[in-house]
Amino acid sequence: MTRGGQDKDRSDGPERKCIATGEVAPKRGLIRFVVAPDGQIAPDILERLPGRGIWVAADRAALELAVKKNLFSRAARQQVSAPEDLIDRVEAGLARRVTDLIALSRKGGHAVAGFEKVKDWLATRKVGVLLQASDGSERGKSKLWTPEGARYFSVLTARELGLAFGRQSVIHGALAAGGLAPRVVEGAAKLQALRVADGGQTAGKDRKDA
Repeated sequence: MTRGGQDKDRSDGPERKCIATGEVAPKRGLIRFVVAPDGQIAPDILERLPGRGIWVAADRAALELAVKKNLFSRAARQQVSAPEDLIDRVEAGLARRVTDLIALSRKGGHAVAGFEKVKDWLATRKVGVLLQASDGSERGKSKLWTPEGARYFSVLTARELGLAFGRQSVIHGALAAGGLAPRVVEGAAKLQALRVADGGQTAGKDRKDA
């Protein structure tokens, strides 16, 4: 049971406690950190580094609080230091993770880029995740729609999407359902939570058809 008396959804997977908010939540919405040999705190985006994990919600305010209040030292039970650009490193790591996963999907034939190709996939109901560049034309992006049950993200820039598809820039992209799509969704949701800090677009929320 949660503190509010509601049953927890076990399907959300393993849970971890955020050192900044004190909330226990599925770890898919948190970022893992470890203490490096030099005593600095380091983000573990892939969750593979050795050592005791320290978890913080994928939220800029939570990360800023953890750094400001030196909560990493308290959680590690030793004095550790956080680099000044820690949050920027987290953001860059998440962006790289998402673009790498999209690139792998593309190589496996499970992702396409370009307005016409994405439109064709939408017509055949192949799209599991619709991706559009955050700095792309809103008019152009509004001509594509998010299928029922699919996810929509506009968190990567045209340059970042371009890196994923081996091009200079990409505005429109799509992933087929299944495969690496769930991992892209998880990573993109974390990245969106960091990049949208003003109460704007909700991470991963399905967009209404234009």
